Parts: sequence; C-alpha cells; structure tokens
Amino acid sequence: MKLLLENLGARYGQREIIRGVSTATFFCAQVVAVVGPNAAGKSTLFKRMAGLIDGPGQVILQESKRGPSGISYMPQGLNASARLTVYESVLLARKQLTPGWVVHDDELKLVDEILAALGITGLSFRNLGELSGGQQQLVSIAQTLVGEPEILLMDEPTSALDMHRQVQVLNFMRRLARKRDVIVFIAIHDLNQALRFADQVLVIADGTTQGSGPSHEVSLGEPNVQSQAGGEQ
Repeated sequence: MKLLLENLGARYGQREIIRGVSTATFFCAQVVAVVGPNAAGKSTLFKRMAGLIDGPGQVILQESKRGPSGISYMPQGLNASARLTVYESVLLARKQLTPGWVVHDDELKLVDEILAALGITGLSFRNLGELSGGQQQLVSIAQTLVGEPEILLMDEPTSALDMHRQVQVLNFMRRLARKRDVIVFIAIHDLNQALRFADQVLVIADGTTQGSGPSHEVSLGEPNVQSQAGGEQ
C-alpha cells in the first residue's frame, strides 16, 4: 500500500487553512511524523485526509484493500460518553464499524489485546469520566486501533502523557505499523521524538508543505518548524 498527497487544500468559511499540500510517497509499515508550529494546519490536514472536510486536491491511495474507508482519524479529545466504561467504549467503537450488534469472540479478543498492549487493562471497568487526561488519551488510541485501519491519523496522541507513557505509545505504534503493514501518521510537537520514532517526516507551516521525506533527510532546523505548541487548527 502507498499513499501520497497532491495539492491538498481546505478552508473554514472564507479562511484558507491548508493549501497545495503535496508529499513524497508514504509506504505501508511506516510511521510518519507530522510536525510544525501551532496553528500550522496539522489537524485540518488530518481531517481533510480522512474525508471529514472537503477541499481541492487528492489523497492518492495505491494498492489499498479498503480505500478511503481504511483511513481512521483520532482527534485530540476523547469521543465517547463519560458514563461508559473503558471496555464498553472500545467495544462500541468496534461495533460501529461492523454489521449487526452481536458481539463475537474475536472482537472481544481484539479489545483485550489492544487494552493490554496499551497497559490499560486495569481500567477496563472504570467509567470514562473518572479517568485522568492521560488515561483518556490512551482510551482514545484504543478506540481508534480497534477499527484495524490501514492508515491511522493520530492528532497529538502523546500530549497528555508522561515521558514513560509517551515512549511506550510511540514504540507500540511503530511495532503496530510493522506488524500490520499500517501507515501511521502522528502529529507530534517533540522533534526529538519525531526523529527517534518516525521513518518519514512531513513538515507543515503556514498551511503548506515545508518538507516531506525520510526523517534523516528532511530539515527541521527552521525557526517556524521548531516553534511548537499544543493547540492546532
């Protein structure tokens, strides 16, 4: 499977957020770090790639088994009712993607495996509203992974985690990419982490591409790239 972006754009009302975003080709089993300053357009780019908003340009998929339906977007916030337990919320995320509401053993096994891999099995029967921000972020990752995507777009998945959990999650995502031949895009503000865990880097600033390619070749030294922050458009 391969993916590349060609002149991608998006706007909110009259405001243009991203324009002319074109990239090198990304391949299955790769982790792609998406970096850039606050309000560069990283979140908007992910939403455009996932088909959640319209705009010019193309997301070109080659040799994909599922096409656009295989692209999953994980937003920064948790997407579930606070009254659900962790286990219920992850299982519900799975059932929303499969026909019928009969729960099969293989689906339960998949939920168990993902919770265990993220180290949150012990939270299974706690309500989402009782969790810390970091714990909720791990649940959000689990909800996305249970859909078994071909292409995974993760918007700041480590921002609320301590350093130990950040490394754990990034290592897990790298193993997942290799094991399942997934392309994992991670919007991340820590450039050291980006270089350590990513195969390729996509640099976004001022709503357009500043660099795209193997992480050891793309320059991250420009001031507008290094000016990182939490919020995003």
